[in-house]
Amino acid sequence: MSAPSYLIKPTTADEINEAFSQAKKSGLVVTARGAGRSYNDAALAGCGIVLDMREMNAITAWDPSTGLITGQPGTTLEQVWQKVIPDGWWPPVVSGTMTTTLGGCLAANIHGKNNFKMGPIGEHVVEFTAVLPTGAEVTCSPKKNGDLFHAMISGLGMLGIFTSITMQMKRVYSGLLSVDAFPVKNLHEHLTSLLDGAPDHNYIVGWLDGTASGKSLGRGQIHATRYLKEGEDPNPQETIKVSNQILPPLIFGVFPKSLLHYFMLPFMNNLGVWGINTAKYIASLRKHTFRQPHAAFHFLLDYVPNWEFSYGRSGLIQYQSFLPKETAEDAWREMLQLSHKTGLPTYLGVTKRHRPDKFLLTHALDGFSLAMDFKVTDESRARLGTMLQEFDKIVLQAGGRFYFAKNSETTAETARKFFGDETIAKFKKLKKRCDPNGLLESDLYRRIFE
Repeated sequence: MSAPSYLIKPTTADEINEAFSQAKKSGLVVTARGAGRSYNDAALAGCGIVLDMREMNAITAWDPSTGLITGQPGTTLEQVWQKVIPDGWWPPVVSGTMTTTLGGCLAANIHGKNNFKMGPIGEHVVEFTAVLPTGAEVTCSPKKNGDLFHAMISGLGMLGIFTSITMQMKRVYSGLLSVDAFPVKNLHEHLTSLLDGAPDHNYIVGWLDGTASGKSLGRGQIHATRYLKEGEDPNPQETIKVSNQILPPLIFGVFPKSLLHYFMLPFMNNLGVWGINTAKYIASLRKHTFRQPHAAFHFLLDYVPNWEFSYGRSGLIQYQSFLPKETAEDAWREMLQLSHKTGLPTYLGVTKRHRPDKFLLTHALDGFSLAMDFKVTDESRARLGTMLQEFDKIVLQAGGRFYFAKNSETTAETARKFFGDETIAKFKKLKKRCDPNGLLESDLYRRIFE
């Protein structure tokens, strides 16, 4: 996706206010952009002003005695974890890539592989400050301006621009995690393992083979993970060093990962991915337990730089749905079967366990999520669009929800059906209060709310 825009790189709150003033005078809209890691138009403002927040990236306070850290909105998760882990702390919620910014993480209210236990990142924000389009600077916490706190976090950057974020980190006693890896034969076993395994672990995530069909539909592998307790790691002073967490740039110590996507490209077709997934599943048939650094476990999307290029010139679409635990199996079976019938199986499926939260534009519920990557080609584009619209109907009928850092096809009608009129009315009332002139507007906002 792309859109022509004016670009401003603010370094202070005053410069953000200046951008708002200029937009108002010129009849333009404004949207904030972090690392640009969303899979859709969340950080695009066609014919408007984009605020590139990456220059505001300082960690302004860190207290290793309490685990409280304060950073500017352009601070990345990479900066955060590298700052805190030497002192025995870890971010309580992280995305699948460490390059995301704190401002972007809050705007999308990201979730991790531990959502069932720790909730989204917003639940670990102690306080934030923000600049509103009116020029006002506000400080919000769960108890101070609580309505704005729970709406700006998850609010897609449409109520104000974060300027400072204070978060509580999680105490850890090792730089390693204990990972149980085991296969699941089909979708029923897959979801049952997520449900039953979550209470006994700190993280749980599943890989789903989207090319498998018949009795093997939904097969894959589960990684159920826990923190090491104090004393379990014989040498924690060594394992928590940043140097022992950083992902290696080479495969087998010789081949640059930055070139790997070129070699993946010929296999990114239905037959090639089927072969790779089948081999991966067979290799996973032996249940085993191993220890893995935090960064290696969490940031799988950073293992292969520019991995998205392996999908070819037209790239990919990621579709993520959230479904109640009572309806997920039937709905996803129908969706996976439809993808096979259409000839467009997902090349990568990732499952997680979730619980509800109190944020206004929440995507979470008591159930599961399934993220599916689909290759886009000129030949498949129309069929893919039709199939995803059918997916939306299946998800809505099953009481599901969607996540606006991922899906790019969601319509305003679909958003209204799963958010509900009351939630949308509350958000628009806050929008009118914080942004009476309608200065904050992204292409995503236009698509789902206007």
